[in-house]
Amino acid sequence: MAGITDKPFRDICRHYGAVLTTSEMVTSDSRLRKSYKTRQRLVFSEDEKPRSVQIVGSDPAALAEAARFNVVNGAQIIDINMGCPAKKVCNVAAGSALLKDEKLVATILEAVVKAINVPVTLKIRTGWDKQNKNGLNIAKIAEDSGISALAVHGRTRECAFKGEVEYDTIAQIKSSVNIPVIVNGDIASVEKVKEVLNYTHADAVMVGRAAQGNPWIFREINEYLNSGAKIARPTLEERRKVLTDHITNLYLFYGEYRGVRIARKHIKWHCEVIPRYVLFKNVINKIEYADKQLATVNQFFHQSIMEGDKAA
Repeated sequence: MAGITDKPFRDICRHYGAVLTTSEMVTSDSRLRKSYKTRQRLVFSEDEKPRSVQIVGSDPAALAEAARFNVVNGAQIIDINMGCPAKKVCNVAAGSALLKDEKLVATILEAVVKAINVPVTLKIRTGWDKQNKNGLNIAKIAEDSGISALAVHGRTRECAFKGEVEYDTIAQIKSSVNIPVIVNGDIASVEKVKEVLNYTHADAVMVGRAAQGNPWIFREINEYLNSGAKIARPTLEERRKVLTDHITNLYLFYGEYRGVRIARKHIKWHCEVIPRYVLFKNVINKIEYADKQLATVNQFFHQSIMEGDKAA
């Protein structure tokens, strides 16, 4: 989730119960290692353990070197991205584009595993398109190459994030390998978590888009799996507090100019469940200064609370 799972976002998710969070994907191109964007993506909190760094690329030697570099700099898990469907990633034969070449997949995985002495995990999709679903083959290659755990998004690259998730495929993968399998795709409610775990027999679930504007989902999942109880949804005051703390941390992390602009999508995700957001969005997206943005968010929530609004 490039552009989303930065340090401020991961901090909130862990606070609400996420067991493992992973950095935004960082390129294996050593020429970009000192760029501002790459350096920001590799900033972790002191208490973020284990530290998982996701790397992306298509050259085995470069990926192995990137893994070594990140381990030396504190990574405790290296995650290889072979699941990203974005065109700009696939156009350079990285991300889910790698699924087209099983021999290259094996070479990459073996090179990275041999290069470091920490666990290596892998994120994949079920295949390149509906005519080329080779997720099971890739899973077996991963196991043979020494991958410690496998996360599977239950769609092909062609499907992106549309259409039904192939939980059948994930169940088949789980029954065919002995390494932990993590199920991913449309995990958006506590009921869905239990249903998917029971159906696929996966070892864990990975939550992505459902945590956008909703970090409470981790707290809710943990409680439901442990006790079967459903926790009440957050109040508007809790939403306000979490959002304002988050965007304040964005200002501190990125500086005012970038922080304000990055905050806009998080404000949208937190506020669009409240009816009056329809009018609010036209105001908030034009603000360019941190103090004004923060004050306007607070005003929006205070007015919503006074009017007795409810979040959807």
